[in-house]
Amino acid sequence: MAETLMPDTGGCRARAEQGNVASVVAWPSADAGSGAGRRSRGAARAVTVAAAFAAGTFALLCVPAHAQAFPARPVRLVVASAPGGTQDVNARAFARQVSTQLGQQVVVDNRSGANGIIGAEIVAKAPPDGHTLIFAAGAFVINPAIYRNLPFDVARDFTPITAVAQGEGVLVLVHPSLPATNARELVALAKTRSLSYGSPGLGNALQLITESFAAQTGIRLLHVPYKGSGPALTALLSNEVQVVLIPPLASLSFIRDGRVRAVGYSSPARFAGLPDVPTLNEQGIPFQMDTGWHGLLGPARMPRELVERWHAETRRAVEAPALREFFVEGGFRPLASSPAEFRATVLADITRWAEIARLAKIEKQ
Repeated sequence: MAETLMPDTGGCRARAEQGNVASVVAWPSADAGSGAGRRSRGAARAVTVAAAFAAGTFALLCVPAHAQAFPARPVRLVVASAPGGTQDVNARAFARQVSTQLGQQVVVDNRSGANGIIGAEIVAKAPPDGHTLIFAAGAFVINPAIYRNLPFDVARDFTPITAVAQGEGVLVLVHPSLPATNARELVALAKTRSLSYGSPGLGNALQLITESFAAQTGIRLLHVPYKGSGPALTALLSNEVQVVLIPPLASLSFIRDGRVRAVGYSSPARFAGLPDVPTLNEQGIPFQMDTGWHGLLGPARMPRELVERWHAETRRAVEAPALREFFVEGGFRPLASSPAEFRATVLADITRWAEIARLAKIEKQ
């Protein structure tokens, strides 16, 4: 339900330091325009000023600007990728749970394109009032290593709130027409013929993971970028590309229907939802890599009270059995890390992914 937040803005409290007296003006809400309302406001001022003088100190009197119910309107949750992909599916599940908790709608706004830059820029320029946030993924911290001229600074122009969930690994998927039933056969096939792979875009985490996989196994795959993991998966279904590396969440139904084939998993342990799919390690390919986190960030200079409120709501959300089970079944570990922990993670990942991009020989655009 909506809750009244009154951040300590310093100048918006009247305090009498002597005698431990503090006074705050509370303006009448009824008859504000009437003579009685004006007399009531005058009386409130007079009483408060008198109290301050009596204590020996006169302080500035004003109404806290942020003293209002939160959220005061529907919350805009920007997802910087196309509908249907892993990031979008997780964001929608999260939004449904938090909407229930807040008693206010959390609306997912898909703003795909430019590897998440378009969506991130919207949030960077939004008012820091807690009503516009981004449900970010790996591309958010990868873009500084890929693009020379971003319209924002990832470390400076956002307020990290919390990591919502952590990806455990990616499935190596192939089109069922490909004569490869395991990862070793895929590698052998890729050494004899040209194969293409789809990713959610240039510089996306899944592109870097796929390029790292190709480099480690000594193969070459042609990259075809899309505007999200959903469109990339659709391209695999239609055999427009032959390979996609992707977290399990968005692809499970297609695997179980036989429309795509999973030939390996990049985590140390098998994915519980597909126990018959061996890890890459089990197949003699020493490749382990996760997809990173899905996290919540706001614009820079968000008040501490709003950051703490959103962190608390996220913790409540990931502790809800339905959402927790949803994340786990999709190959994600629920988190709700503290704002300080998440800030440290964001900064460390900017450096980590820059090194991965260098090793994958991704040139800056």
